[in-house]
This record gives sequence, structure tokens and C-alpha cells, in this order.
Amino acid sequence: MLKAVSKAGAGKGPVWALGAMSGTSLDGVDAAMILTDGERILDFGQSGYQPYTRAERATLADALGCWGGEAAEAAADVVEAAHVTLLSRFAGAEIIGFHGQTLAHEPRGRGTLQVGDGQVIANALDLPVVWDFRSADVRLGGEGAPLAPFYHFTCARWIAEPGPVAFLNLGGVGNLTWVDPRKGRPEEDGAILAFDTGPANAPLNDFIGERLGQDFDRDGALAARGRVEEGALELFLAESYFARMPPKSLDRNDFSEMIGLVRELSDADAAATLTAMCAAAVAQGMEHCPEPPSRVLVTGGGRHNPVLMEMLRVSLDCPVLPVEDVGLDGDMLEAQAFAFLAVRVARGMATSGPATTGVRALVGGGTVSRPEDG
Repeated sequence: MLKAVSKAGAGKGPVWALGAMSGTSLDGVDAAMILTDGERILDFGQSGYQPYTRAERATLADALGCWGGEAAEAAADVVEAAHVTLLSRFAGAEIIGFHGQTLAHEPRGRGTLQVGDGQVIANALDLPVVWDFRSADVRLGGEGAPLAPFYHFTCARWIAEPGPVAFLNLGGVGNLTWVDPRKGRPEEDGAILAFDTGPANAPLNDFIGERLGQDFDRDGALAARGRVEEGALELFLAESYFARMPPKSLDRNDFSEMIGLVRELSDADAAATLTAMCAAAVAQGMEHCPEPPSRVLVTGGGRHNPVLMEMLRVSLDCPVLPVEDVGLDGDMLEAQAFAFLAVRVARGMATSGPATTGVRALVGGGTVSRPEDG
């Protein structure tokens, strides 16, 4: 297996790569396999999900914002154990892309921190692991996020999109990738523009947990019964982040004060307003697209919220569709992206660039850990 991966790093043929993603929603670990040469999608393979227990989510939540210490170490233990449990169910992978769990993200300050040691995963699964994808980008002046855009470009080519299209990921934070698949490669000028639009599910989930003790607003049922508080929405959109030109990125908790804006509202009105904030942030972000996209393809947990999807359809000037409508898996797209990026790192290819993270030049981020003997 190691010999096969060595060839994968040096050669050009397709390999089965296994990617894993633990996102800012803190719900669990997604994992998916793709057959890729680092430039194309050749096939999709097995996928799976390992939910965090309530206690594990609490451990991760306690560590958010930490740059080290006992809380971060406890979070790393949770992340590593969950990944080993899930990834051990897969067979046939030749290389693993391991994102870890982001605890803190401050690209213009202290940097970025994803906990989880790729060497632990490599030793446990006896496979090479690519990890620490963001640090090199940040060290060279980039935002370190989002990192899925090069994969989004490849997805647009795979679905044979004829012109500009946008991928919108609605996880804890929202991020948008505008793609022009008429370009030959994602590295080309004008092929991609990517950035975080603003908070997505994280503030709403945190509010629902605080107020009702639930994980999220299932099917948008609570928001559907409420009314949007326009004053709170206007205060939210007055934040300086929205005036910044992309590329730009956010930490999960950068907009934690949003809950304060709705604290005096009823449960339903607060949920409706927080949902509207997510949609309004996306609408603001769409103004940065170099050309209007033909449609917006939505991935991530937010696409399951019919209230949010309808708000997006009303506020955007193009069709808004879940990625399943074009044959992709919106629950696994991020995990697939890190499988794809792992192969690119192994082959010395770029994983981010000026138009995706604002880094000064193309960067191939990531550390490769191989299983230790004995």
C-alpha cells in the first residue's frame, strides 16, 4: 500500500483517496472516497458518517477559541478517536486527507489551529495521511480558508457546467465559490473567486441549543413560524466584514454577538431572524461575483432547511438548487474535497491561490505523515 501511494505522489494516474471533514457545526465526521488524479474526478466511492455524542460535542465546544492547553488536547483526543473509528470502516484507500477540527482561526493575527494529529491517524490505519492543510497558506499571507474551491472547480467540470456557476457551502460558516469551468485549470486567472460569506448555521444552532436544548432547527420548523426583526437584520449587515473585498474568511465565533441581537425576541422570531441573516450575508456576497452565475448549487447542512433555501431563492437573481440536483452529494462534498486535496499535496500541486484565500502565490499546503514502523 505504501508503495502504491509513493507512486501516487510521483505519478499521474488515478488513486482512491479517502477524505474526512469535521466541520464547525460540530455534529460529527463525514468521510468519503473518490477516484482522482488530483485534476479530475474519475469515480465516487464509499461514504460514511460518525456523529459526535452530546458529551463529545460539549468537549469540542469548550475548546472553541483555544490555541492550546488542556481543552484543546481533550478536543484532539475526541477528533482522533472519531476519525479512526469511522475511517477504519473503509477499504481500498491509498491515501487519506485529514482536515482535523478547527478550534481557532485568526489569519490576520495568531494564525489558524486545527486539532488532530495526522501521524496518529496514519499509525492507526497504516496509511499515509495528508493533514494541516491551512497553516502554510496562512504563513504566506493567505486567509487559510476556504479550501474546497479547487475541488468545486473540478465538480463544475464533472457536471459539464457550460459557464459560470456558484457553489455555496452552508455549514457553521457560509462560503461561496464562483467558478468559471471554461478555464482549463483552477489555478488560471479568472477561474475561481472564493470567500466566506458570513455566519451560516452556527449562530442558529447555538441559539437553539441555548434556548431549547436542541441541536438545530429541524426542517426550519421554528423559523417558519416566526417573523424577521428587520432592525436586528440591519445591524447585522452593518458589520464591517461585509464591506471587505474577498478573498476573506471567518472564525466560527466571529459573529457570536448575533445571538445578542435576537435575545429579546420570541423563539420563533429569533430563529427566523438568524436564518434571514445567513441568507442576507449570501446575497451581499453574491455582489462580488465577476459575472452572474447561471445558478447557485448549495451544499452543507443548511440546504436541508427549507426556510433558508426559500429566503435564498427570493433574494438571489438566479436559481438556487441543492447539489443533489446535479448528481453530487451535499453531505459529503467537503470530505471529498479533502480527499482530492490530499492527492494534490502528494503530487506537489497547488491547493489554494490568490483568488481563493488571498495568498500571494499558489500554495500547496499540507503535511504528509506516513505510518511509523513497529
